Amino acid sequence: MEEQHPQKLLDQVRDAIRLKHYSIRTEQAYVGWIKRYIYFHGVRHPAEMGAAEVEAFLTHLAVKENVAASTQNQALSALLFLYREVLHQDLGPVDALRAKRPKRLPTVLTKEETLRLIACLSGAHQLMAKVIYGSGIRLMECLRLRVKDLEFERRAIIVRDGKGAQERVTVLPDSLISLLQEHLQRVKALHEQDLAQGFGAVYLPDALARKYPNADKQWGWQYVFPASSLSQDPRSDITRRHHLHESSLQKAIKEAARLAGIVKPVGPHTLRHCLASPNDAAGRRLHAVGSLLQMKRQTMLAPSGWVIGSQRHPSPRDSPIGATSPGPATS
Repeated sequence: MEEQHPQKLLDQVRDAIRLKHYSIRTEQAYVGWIKRYIYFHGVRHPAEMGAAEVEAFLTHLAVKENVAASTQNQALSALLFLYREVLHQDLGPVDALRAKRPKRLPTVLTKEETLRLIACLSGAHQLMAKVIYGSGIRLMECLRLRVKDLEFERRAIIVRDGKGAQERVTVLPDSLISLLQEHLQRVKALHEQDLAQGFGAVYLPDALARKYPNADKQWGWQYVFPASSLSQDPRSDITRRHHLHESSLQKAIKEAARLAGIVKPVGPHTLRHCLASPNDAAGRRLHAVGSLLQMKRQTMLAPSGWVIGSQRHPSPRDSPIGATSPGPATS
């Protein structure tokens, strides 16, 4: 009988993360922090350490490495997960020197700046920017959109994998409907090409792939913004066509801002914040746009948004954003 070796600690961490259906990015971040924690303490096993060592590591991050408060919080979350979910140890209170969270206003562009920025984009990048700008969804929410999440008749976008695993409905601007429909025709042709070559499957969340064995090849589950090439899933090793990488749009917007002569720090999230800017204040209810954007009140700059209810209100972005061509389906 073959001897069974005990599972390595980091493999146990990965299994525990996947059992809770955390994202691949959370898995990579947590494993990275746990590695840094182990090496910081001279490659000691975490089971031999406790709250004092965790406090020393977190204090080092704040004092010596001068990390942001959000970075230190992520490191703490990773270590709490390690001790609670993998080692089943109670750390007790962790009294580390905490990094201070600065209060900063988000960067907001004027409508003219935004139109110049979008005009300097092309292809799928331009269409993605218009979707974020017109509906207020986050970058990863945009990238993870599936074909079935676009409800053209209702003029709605269903955000099914939002922040904190929360779902919500936001507006689909009228000016983007024809652009998105044309884009989806090109995406469907790409999907049919993949199917003909023996591929065409996409990642399905949780246990859906087992529950519906053929759903991963169905048109409705395909990504709205697919990558230009196939890739190997890091968890299952299955070759699939994933969605575009977030850095693709981030780099494109940075270059577009340079071309547009915008000196403010600009990223995809800037377009989302523009939806709650004073430039579009028109007597709309503050909590309405907050619900659409899943945004905290203190991050919003002025009353701006749509009244949510049985009556649909058009996006304040309907007039300008459909003016430019979306270009090819992928980039």
